[in-house]
Amino acid sequence: MKKIIEIGASMLAAAALMTGCGVNTARNDADSAQTDEISVKDMSLEEKAGQLFMVRCDAESMDKIMEKQPGGIIMFGADFQNLSENEVKDKINTYKDKSRLPLAVAVDEEGGTVVRVSSNPALSDEKFKSPQEYYNEGGMELVLEKEDKKCRMLKKLGINMNLAPVADVSVNEADFIYKRSLGRSAEETSQYVAAVVEEMDDNDIASCLKHFPGYGSNADTHTGTAVDERGMRSFEQSDFLPFMKGIEAGADAVLVSHNIVKCMDGENPASISPAVHEILRNKLKFDGIVMTDDMSMQAAAGYDEPYIRAVNAGNDMMIVTDFDTAYTEVLNGIREGKISEETVNKAVERILDWKEDLD
Repeated sequence: MKKIIEIGASMLAAAALMTGCGVNTARNDADSAQTDEISVKDMSLEEKAGQLFMVRCDAESMDKIMEKQPGGIIMFGADFQNLSENEVKDKINTYKDKSRLPLAVAVDEEGGTVVRVSSNPALSDEKFKSPQEYYNEGGMELVLEKEDKKCRMLKKLGINMNLAPVADVSVNEADFIYKRSLGRSAEETSQYVAAVVEEMDDNDIASCLKHFPGYGSNADTHTGTAVDERGMRSFEQSDFLPFMKGIEAGADAVLVSHNIVKCMDGENPASISPAVHEILRNKLKFDGIVMTDDMSMQAAAGYDEPYIRAVNAGNDMMIVTDFDTAYTEVLNGIREGKISEETVNKAVERILDWKEDLD
């Protein structure tokens, strides 16, 4: 397990002198600064704010991004394109070396239509099919065989989190989410989700159930707003079941969609809805990492102070593309009292506890 680097009050003061913002951009001497724990109370507001983000990689801006010490980064297909295995390892190690805390390095490697890594033949001897295809070909045995292989590929590269499995229930081929789902009943999807979460855990790859509270037959939120008209009974009898089984199996994170789910909150996308997060925490009893879907998606646009709203709704982390804007909004929100420091401290404590187990 990668050790967490202690940041004491004196070190933060020195960092403030060198950078003017309380964040030291240089990697500390591991021999003198490493310990098994870090206390949130010894962290600056700047460092706490950084931990709340899962930032999309931008090759030209990574030095600037890492100065703010994000909690995690998410890599897309372009970050692997035309690179050898060693080149990917070196790239990821560079990011980790610039982080004074364990860094979540995430991808979307669902299989099928979403293959960020295995689409590069230099990194995988096969482009992974969707779990639905594997399930139809060989049942859970084949699904788990391929999941094990996928996890080993990711682990070898230095990736420690996959934003998977998809826990959405869809049996209608016309649904936007159908091809990314198992394409089976809630019961079969639940069994699949639990088994995959356990397989990922066995391989030390962090899992993330998505897209809470269940995508249903809604439209693509990448390109516009989706409003779910279904009643709560539909979620309780179907959509929640795979999430509940995944949580019971030990899922590390749950990703919340941008769908507006009328029976839970008729005004706000689920990602920034306190009511939806309350259901996830209190009804489904999830105590792990809650994160938004990508905040750059069209369905999340048009809301005032969306990043402040996301934190106050109950998210521990936000997936962002425009890190500068998001970070500034949240940091100013903390300073101005729009986000309580207690809320931030609870989120950061949860994030740090989780990341202790990341390699």
